[in-house]
Amino acid sequence: MKEFGKNIRTWLKNNKNNIILSIIVIIFLYGAYEYYSQYFKVLKNPEEVKKIIMSYGKNSIIAFIALQVIQVVLFFIPGEIIQIAGGYIFDSLYGSLFSLIGITIGGSIVFSISRFFGKPFVEKIISKKHIKYFTKILNSPKINYIVFILYLIPGIPKDALAYICGISNIKFMDFLIYSSLGRLPGIVISTYFGQNISSKNIPVLVGVVILTVILVLIGIVKGKGIVNNLNKESNKNKKKF
Repeated sequence: MKEFGKNIRTWLKNNKNNIILSIIVIIFLYGAYEYYSQYFKVLKNPEEVKKIIMSYGKNSIIAFIALQVIQVVLFFIPGEIIQIAGGYIFDSLYGSLFSLIGITIGGSIVFSISRFFGKPFVEKIISKKHIKYFTKILNSPKINYIVFILYLIPGIPKDALAYICGISNIKFMDFLIYSSLGRLPGIVISTYFGQNISSKNIPVLVGVVILTVILVLIGIVKGKGIVNNLNKESNKNKKKF
């Protein structure tokens, strides 16, 4: 019996990080199920989503921010859906503000988890190909500028990128500042779209959709070239040092 207890303690000690990680994943998966399954309806019935958020009363803002945090941590959830909901419920200004707060909190959680558990953990949720590709760029002396550009370009998986940033050389506060600045234009466009769903301003909605499509196409066509140029510049800078 003593030997069995000793084996259990040894196993717990050797798998401490995996146990902590599993608990974190379970908590966020549960949160995602409770919140996100309701809010995904925003494009079909935004008024219903508004009722759900506002049902929290004084805590409605906190509920929305929590939803945005979950979206960032569980990065496979489309962030634009949440931001559109924010614009519909709170208007463009406050929707952008609350989304940015949630994204910043979520980004800090993702970055901290990634930095704490290191590359082996990140490799379990993101392909090694993407990690290798972006790590080369993110180890540049101009890392702050590069993070800003990467978050600004449409089409790049920004929340997955946060995990990779956690194993790069960027400082925690620099990551939060430059990633948030890069995200801001996209957040504003999404919340503005949501606000105009509320007011049923069809001409503006059409205009925002056209603008978004153009920006996404530019991101798809030009984005890879921009990233490759950043990669080349990063390699040149490494040779100088």
